[in-house]
Amino acid sequence: MAENMFSDLSRVIEQVGKDKGIDKQVVIEAITQGMLVAARKKYGTYREIEAAYNEETGEVELFEFKEVVPREKFIDEEVEIPFDEAQKLDPNVQLDDSIGIKLAATDLGRIAAQTAKQIIMQKVRDAERSIIFNEFEERKGEIASGIARRVEKGAIVVDLGRTEAYIPPREQIPGEQFKPGDRIQGYLSEVRQTTRGPQIIMSRADERYLMKLFEMEVPEIYDGIVEIMAAAREPGQRAKIAVRSNDNSVDPVGACVGMKGSRVQNIVQELRGEKIDIVPWDEDITRFACNALAPAEISRVFLDDANREMEIVVPDSQLSLAIGKRGQNVRLAAKLTTWKLDIISESSASSRTAESIFNLMLIPGMSETMAQNIFQSGFGSFQAVATAPVEELMTIPGYDDPEKAEKLASEAKALVAKYEAEGIPVPVAPAANKDKQSNVSAKEQADLMLKQELKKLEAEEE
Repeated sequence: MAENMFSDLSRVIEQVGKDKGIDKQVVIEAITQGMLVAARKKYGTYREIEAAYNEETGEVELFEFKEVVPREKFIDEEVEIPFDEAQKLDPNVQLDDSIGIKLAATDLGRIAAQTAKQIIMQKVRDAERSIIFNEFEERKGEIASGIARRVEKGAIVVDLGRTEAYIPPREQIPGEQFKPGDRIQGYLSEVRQTTRGPQIIMSRADERYLMKLFEMEVPEIYDGIVEIMAAAREPGQRAKIAVRSNDNSVDPVGACVGMKGSRVQNIVQELRGEKIDIVPWDEDITRFACNALAPAEISRVFLDDANREMEIVVPDSQLSLAIGKRGQNVRLAAKLTTWKLDIISESSASSRTAESIFNLMLIPGMSETMAQNIFQSGFGSFQAVATAPVEELMTIPGYDDPEKAEKLASEAKALVAKYEAEGIPVPVAPAANKDKQSNVSAKEQADLMLKQELKKLEAEEE
């Protein structure tokens, strides 16, 4: 057994290297180490044994090293050799030298040879796993194609040739089914090294998969003429992708759509009918948000840069279109822009504006025009004015003077204190005025409400 195991090693080394793609030196080291472990198992670990591969003879040679001692001091034949016997092996040997004595591989026996074989196989497997891991680590971020083999705990196992990949349930397109033998492709999103070898995770639901598909399908993207700036998906249903052109003569949306929609349709088919909106990217976040919400028409946009929030006003007839089915359109637009988007209708915006103007008109001496200026500057109530720094209030038209801004703040604070001290709710605009326009001005509404509140207070005092 041992003789067969270690004979003609040069042929075995070449064959393993060719079949597994493993470096010849790695195989030699594995065989050498396996041979050494087998020898130490047979002869004992206390004996000094070394193994070396002889390329000329194509075999692993075992040498046991012993210390050369005088015959009269010879004690342990396991680690020592008498000087006179050592001279028979090497005439030039000297006392206290270490001399190597060749051991026969055939002496190792069946069990030792089997141990060596197991070590060699393990080393080769480890080397093969390392090669596979390094190969797919370099390919991470690319699209790979393979054959669906089976399903394990909901994950699709894909045969990639030299190894297998997994598509977990969360990385699958909902409703998509594959039978064993079906060809399947996906995005190589993760490569892990585990005790059982490399674990490769593929995804068909990742936004990066969509981007890679466009890169493969659209030459202008591959060449860098058209650039993908962002993508958002709800796998299997709808996706949005934002593109821009680095060449003024190239329309980025048209390039992605292709002649008669041929390019985008190929991607839609690969994603099992997932609808794809291609929108032009814009440096102006307001325009970009409007593009992302297409095909809905946008009336006005209010920005909150500090919180990255955006309030978008649309005509009443466009509200359902802007929000989309189950909020899908605005949800994807928010992912695409990375801003929080709040969609409201014109009527709701008008009603809320009227309420804010009414609230601000409660400040003593406040005119309707000034209330509108305050509202348009981002202050929706006198409570907001009361808590705002004077520097911010100075940005309101008509209050750029520090004294005027401080006076406005003090009046708003006094009004807040008044309602808190009296324990009465802050008046709100009459419900009738929220639903239909009234001939009564906001100033008159505020005065009327104040009079009503005063009457209530007088009645309570009596």
